[in-house]
Amino acid sequence: LYKFQKGDILLDGKPLFDYDVANLRRRIAVVPQDVFLFSGNITNNIRLFNESITKDQVEQAAKKVYADEVIKKLPQAYDSELLERGSTLSSGERQLIALARADLFDAKIIILDEATANIDVETEYLIQKALNDLSADKTIISIAHRLSTVKSSKRIIVVHKGKVAEEGSHDELMVKKGIYFDLYRLQFENS
Repeated sequence: LYKFQKGDILLDGKPLFDYDVANLRRRIAVVPQDVFLFSGNITNNIRLFNESITKDQVEQAAKKVYADEVIKKLPQAYDSELLERGSTLSSGERQLIALARADLFDAKIIILDEATANIDVETEYLIQKALNDLSADKTIISIAHRLSTVKSSKRIIVVHKGKVAEEGSHDELMVKKGIYFDLYRLQFENS
């Protein structure tokens, strides 16, 4: 959304701004901490009111990210009406709806911005399972303070005071015994 001041961002080895911006943005899905849902039913929220997308396609996307398990528990399942901003769903359930959208619209890059910050353990497990499955053919970028969210990531970048302090896998960072190690111990020894 903004031009960076220095450095480069490459996608498949090609500079970011060499791509058609509109096409690139269609390939990126953002799952924020507070997912925006519209008044209307679950189906229309997942397909963003695009009537050319069938209910079967919506259900397949929901199954792929384990949102189907949650949706089928609702009174009218996919036809359940949502109140404004999806207030009838928990924070984690809204995250699963957003992941179903990302899959349905075939986003190649999914950015999670503190997406698991305020959710229950059960829903976090479903989201983690979905992300592990989606990461086979998509790039997942997780911005998180909750280390359980990033623990299984292939590459973790620790940012401290605005600069990259460490990077590596969970195991590599634990061996380094640096900032990540200290944060991990604090989070898991106190839980």
